[in-house]
Amino acid sequence: MSQENKNNKLYYVIIALSVVLVLMSATIYAISQSGSEKDTENTISISGYAEQKVIPDTATLNIGVVVQSETAKEATDKNAALMSSVIAELKAIGLQDKEIQTAYVSVSPVYNYDANDTQTIKGYSASNSVQVTTKNLDNLSDIIDRSTAAGANEIGSISFSVSDDKQKQLREDLMNEAVSDASSKATTLAKSLGTKITGVQTSSVSENSGSRAIYEYDMATTAKGAGAGSTPIQPGESTVSMSVQVTYYIK
Repeated sequence: MSQENKNNKLYYVIIALSVVLVLMSATIYAISQSGSEKDTENTISISGYAEQKVIPDTATLNIGVVVQSETAKEATDKNAALMSSVIAELKAIGLQDKEIQTAYVSVSPVYNYDANDTQTIKGYSASNSVQVTTKNLDNLSDIIDRSTAAGANEIGSISFSVSDDKQKQLREDLMNEAVSDASSKATTLAKSLGTKITGVQTSSVSENSGSRAIYEYDMATTAKGAGAGSTPIQPGESTVSMSVQVTYYIK
C-alpha cells in the first residue's frame, strides 16, 4: 500500500472518531437536560412560616464597686470590703455561687495634670465587678436596690434572654408549625394543579430571633428617687420566627 493511501485511510478514521465523539456528547447532554427538566417539572417549592411571642426567662447584669483612695492598698482594701458586703447581700437574696461570677478587677493610678500638662499621681482607683445571671426575674429590683445599699456604685446594662431549654422547645414548636404551614400550602397548590404530593426532595430552615432587650440603669436617676420605692424592671417580650423552604415531588 502506498504512503498516500495510508494517509487517506488515517484521515477517514480520524473523521469517523470525531463524529462518534460528537454524537456521544450530544446524547449525554440531551439525557442530562431531559432529567433536569423532568425533575423541575415534577417538583414544587413551597415556603412555610411560624412565629411566637416569647417572654425572656433569664436576666444578666453587672454589679460593680469603684473606690478611689490615696494609696493602691487603701483603695483595694476599701473596694474588697464593699464588694464583700455586696456579694453577701446578693446571697442573702437567694443567689447561688454559680449565679455570681467575677467579671472585672483592676487597680490603676489616678493622675492630676498641671498647667504644663505635667502629670502627677493623686491617688488610685480600684474596681471590681461581678456578673449576675438569674432566672428569678422577680428578684431583679431587690438585686439592684440592695446591692447599691450595700455599696455598689456601678450597675451595668441589664439584658434579658431565653434559656437554652426554652429555646430548644421553642425551635421544635416553630419547626413543626412552619413545616405544617408549608405542607398545607403544597397540598392546596397540588390539588388546584390536579396533581398529588408524593414525597419531599429538599428542605432548608431559617430562624430569626428577636433582639435581646437591654435596659440601661442610671445610678444618678435612681439615687434621686430612692425613697419612691424599688427600681421597676420589665423584661417585655420578643418575637421568634422560623421559615422553611420545602421542595415536594408531585405526579
